[in-house]
Amino acid sequence: MKKVEDYIKSIPDFPKEGIIFRDVTSVLESAEGFSLAIDEMNKLLEGVDYNLIAGAESRGFIFGAPLAYMNKKGFIPIRKKGKLPRETVEKSYDLEYGSATIEIHKDAIKPGDKVVLVDDLIATGGTIEAAAKLVEELGGEVVKIIFLIELVDLGGRKVLADYDVASIVCFEGE
Repeated sequence: MKKVEDYIKSIPDFPKEGIIFRDVTSVLESAEGFSLAIDEMNKLLEGVDYNLIAGAESRGFIFGAPLAYMNKKGFIPIRKKGKLPRETVEKSYDLEYGSATIEIHKDAIKPGDKVVLVDDLIATGGTIEAAAKLVEELGGEVVKIIFLIELVDLGGRKVLADYDVASIVCFEGE
């Protein structure tokens, strides 16, 4: 039986020499790979008490929305600045070459909501750390953070040390 990692293509020297890019689109292109990825991520939610799933733009939508649907939970999109139509709260964070800002609707999370954060990949952890802070700023509790892929050497799990973090596939190296 195939595993999720069997569907992930590794592209050497992309986006620059010495980097091995872990391509999640190869998982999505396969009906079996995508189903397996969602099923495996869903297993990480067994026994977790939550009422909302929030996904970071854009691949967090791809994995988070089917999980919300399967588990009859609401789905909250966390978007890049300027993409949401209602009143928002925002959080900026550092990237390797600059910074970025994400937003969430101000009324999307209510005090006491228990939220699972979902994204495709954890590298340095900056995006999902900012997402967690947004949820908490609105009075929600981040009860679990799940990823399909974890790039262990980039230290994202350390940034998220205060949270329950799980991933399906771990890769060493950049």
